[in-house]
Amino acid sequence: MIKLTASLTLLLITACAPTTPEYDEYYGAGYIGVNEALWPTEYATPYPFTVPYGEISCTSHPEFGREVYFAPKGFTDESYIGTPLNKSAVDALNQANMSPNVPYSVKEGADLGEAIKAGLRVCDEYQERLDNGV
Repeated sequence: MIKLTASLTLLLITACAPTTPEYDEYYGAGYIGVNEALWPTEYATPYPFTVPYGEISCTSHPEFGREVYFAPKGFTDESYIGTPLNKSAVDALNQANMSPNVPYSVKEGADLGEAIKAGLRVCDEYQERLDNGV
């Protein structure tokens, strides 16, 4: 039983290991969790999303650059397309003839500056890890 458990653990760790984006044309660079209660302690602008919890993610596109998206909690797996927060994300979705399919998005008139900066920081941190061979 112990050998079975150890084998399954090793398999799960291997299966969940990230791919090396240097070989991928498109790659996900990560995400940061956000929530309405903690937002004011970290950012100067009001919380911009229509749900209390979610993720801001950043991916890289070879043509459009770094794309930033928001997805509410429960809608963050690969079957969902988050709400685009920057022009690169909008352009990439338009080119692919895709649109967001998450049920919640941005509050009307919200300032997305801090959210976009948070997403771009995720990309920067990921690139730094790549550059350092981590």
